[in-house]
Amino acid sequence: MNKTNAMRLLDSAGIEYETFEYEVDESDLSGASIVRKTGKDKDIVFKTLVFSGEKGGMGVCCIPVFDELDLKKTAKVFGEKKIEMLHVKDLLKTTGYIRGGCSPIGMKKQFPTVIDETATLFDKIFVSGGMRGLMLGINPQELADYIGATFHDVTVS
Repeated sequence: MNKTNAMRLLDSAGIEYETFEYEVDESDLSGASIVRKTGKDKDIVFKTLVFSGEKGGMGVCCIPVFDELDLKKTAKVFGEKKIEMLHVKDLLKTTGYIRGGCSPIGMKKQFPTVIDETATLFDKIFVSGGMRGLMLGINPQELADYIGATFHDVTVS
């Protein structure tokens, strides 16, 4: 397997991670599909979501794959009145990643990032490794420290 940008960055920072590859079904890029294929606990597999705020700023949230982002809670955490999800067509040019392969590590620009607070319950969570079919298992605190993220409750209760 070729190293992704996210892997190279973690390597150069000396951060330990585990790689986990799985077969991609282009017709179903859902978190449920990934959990089914990998056999990983649904609570430790996180998706990376990108949004734009009313003030023009961008933000990133990593939340468990079966959870839904609470837009009001998230806007408040980021100091915005309102946020909206980034359109899929804008994802690549904004982050350098495609849908289903968007990693919080190594985006074109480091945007303010929040990881759902449930991540702190685990020694390791899995996030996209920067391409479809690749997850990286990483300690959530080390991930947060590396990308400058904070932990907050940003999911629908």
